[in-house]
Amino acid sequence: MASEYNRKDHLYKKAKEEGFESRAAYKLLEIQSSYKVIPVGGKVLDVGAWPGGWSQVALDIVGPRGSVTAIDLVTVDSITDPRFTSITGDARDLTELLENPGPCFDTVISDMSPKLTGIKEADQAGTVACAELALYVAQQFLKRGGNFAVKVFKGGSVEGFVKTARPMFNKLVRSELKSTRATSNEFYVIGLGYKGSF
Repeated sequence: MASEYNRKDHLYKKAKEEGFESRAAYKLLEIQSSYKVIPVGGKVLDVGAWPGGWSQVALDIVGPRGSVTAIDLVTVDSITDPRFTSITGDARDLTELLENPGPCFDTVISDMSPKLTGIKEADQAGTVACAELALYVAQQFLKRGGNFAVKVFKGGSVEGFVKTARPMFNKLVRSELKSTRATSNEFYVIGLGYKGSF
């Protein structure tokens, strides 16, 4: 029986043609178009960045005076731009891995996903765990007034995650993207105007 999942859909092919590392690049472009999460000249932290599609988009947005730092267990070695720093390691250890730890980023983004099992409950739980890690990182390194964008799946404990994140930002929205595959149940949590660690 043929699978409904088509990895090489039109956005996958478009990404290859336009030089993006993944079709996920278009998701961040869509988020940026709607919510302006990344400022020109800003400093962006991409949590769970491999293979680098979101980092590529972020570099385009921040422009020549901005920078992007990526953290992943797998090295993002496809980007050689001098404004880009790839840190190989666990995001939980980022304080030790950064040269200048503390709230120094204007935006924290994460399209991080666990290795999907096909078991709905397990995949939902794994994705929420990734989102919780990204939010933890944002609490450590996001400047007051900064923005946050993270992927989650519908169901499971995601509502608890949203409830936890909401008071940390001036505005929190849930966004289902046109660039998400039709077969996916993912959506994005966008936090605007971080209130600071508390």
